[in-house]
Amino acid sequence: MRWRHGLLAAIALLSVSARVDAQRTHVLVVSGLSGDPAFKRSFEQIAATVKDAARVKWSVNDSSLIVLTEDSLPSALSRGRSTREAVANAFTTLSTRVQPGDVLLVLLLGHGSGEGPGSKVNLPGPDATAADYGTWLAGFAKQSVVFVNAATGSGDFVPVLKAPGRVVVTATRSAVEKNESIFAGFFAKALASDDADADKDGRVSVLEAFRWTTREVAKVYDGSGRMQTEHAQLSDSTRATTVSFGKSTVSTDPRVAALVAERQALESEVAALRSRKTSMDAAAYDKELERSGVAIAEKTQAIRAAGGKP
Repeated sequence: MRWRHGLLAAIALLSVSARVDAQRTHVLVVSGLSGDPAFKRSFEQIAATVKDAARVKWSVNDSSLIVLTEDSLPSALSRGRSTREAVANAFTTLSTRVQPGDVLLVLLLGHGSGEGPGSKVNLPGPDATAADYGTWLAGFAKQSVVFVNAATGSGDFVPVLKAPGRVVVTATRSAVEKNESIFAGFFAKALASDDADADKDGRVSVLEAFRWTTREVAKVYDGSGRMQTEHAQLSDSTRATTVSFGKSTVSTDPRVAALVAERQALESEVAALRSRKTSMDAAAYDKELERSGVAIAEKTQAIRAAGGKP
């Protein structure tokens, strides 16, 4: 039906226009076992780049910014060792901080192994699998989750973790691409600098960061005459346009902030509804979509009436 396509288009536009106003960002960086001093320095530099960007550019509160590394003792960079238990505890901590409509960025650094749900990034002690991360992420259904596995052999994380309201990025397209990857360094630079900001709006969307990074990775291989041994994946390019990082523009008016958060929660419901379309009765789907569209429009009007940017 024409009205349904028009409604979906309107909802998509509302999502894009709303993305900056509501986002409060929370960050978890997990750096696994390096196995080599050079890799250790590289992983720590990348983690530091993202941490600095989160603090300075995105205004992320320290209580919502967790970095774990292979070192046993806390440091200026890390809160502690990146054991499976510490990673699980970090998700629990962040779950007490997030609100509906917030953004959670998870970045994994290291060496990957395994396949399917058993895919993992090697950690000190027992490893955490893709299935484990799926369990931990289940508590963030009302947030926009950006999960980036920048490790080698990371490709199988996409089919395991992809879900409505979630963007999954991997440095490789399969578990067998296990050669050293350069994706992580470029992705961190994309988030931390203005180089990837294609539309020059002062923020970098996940899609902008992904596209810029893949271009830069390809340039390195082409410039050296080597066959490219890593091919990054992105689970949802549409969703990736609506989540961005940069200077926070969250309204200081608590009424507006609450209304915007409520609208993003409704938008997440629409994303979940669309994922269930094939399993629903067509009439029931249309009715629920219309209800959600009206609710989003009403919330947008309320934001405008309260003096906020729709």
